[in-house]
Amino acid sequence: MTDSASRNAPRPLLRHPSDGELIDVAGVAHFFRLTSEQTGGHFAFEEFSLAPGTIGARPHVHEGHDEYFYVLEGELTLHTGDGEVTAGPGYLLAATRGTPHGFRNAGPTTARALCLYTPAGYENYFRDIHAAVSGGAEATDQLLAEFRSHYRTSSYPLPSDMQ
Repeated sequence: MTDSASRNAPRPLLRHPSDGELIDVAGVAHFFRLTSEQTGGHFAFEEFSLAPGTIGARPHVHEGHDEYFYVLEGELTLHTGDGEVTAGPGYLLAATRGTPHGFRNAGPTTARALCLYTPAGYENYFRDIHAAVSGGAEATDQLLAEFRSHYRTSSYPLPSDMQ
């Protein structure tokens, strides 16, 4: 490689622990470490936390991206389409396109997890909700469904015995 080529070669992006974008939506603190802007749209990466008793996301389905959840601390109750499972540190949920999923914190302590979106772009859903709520809107199921529809995402109806 020539000196000129090595100077112009892409460089890795190092993010410091405090680097990112914090978006608080309905009691879930989303800390986006990487967004579409940093990855050329390939993926987004976040760390999120939610207090006990907080619903992170009611069951839904994405048609335009995949999500991967990795539990760091506490427990998440994950909806899998067939029911719910409790997942503690080290558990990984792969919610690929078309698969119903959701999560909440039914445990006694704050839960922390990582989430990877591929391709990126769904972080804009959280930006949109945050902006609407900051502007005075209430984060109702109807509002969330409206914004989800902009990102090829729909609510997943629960059977009556699971509601």
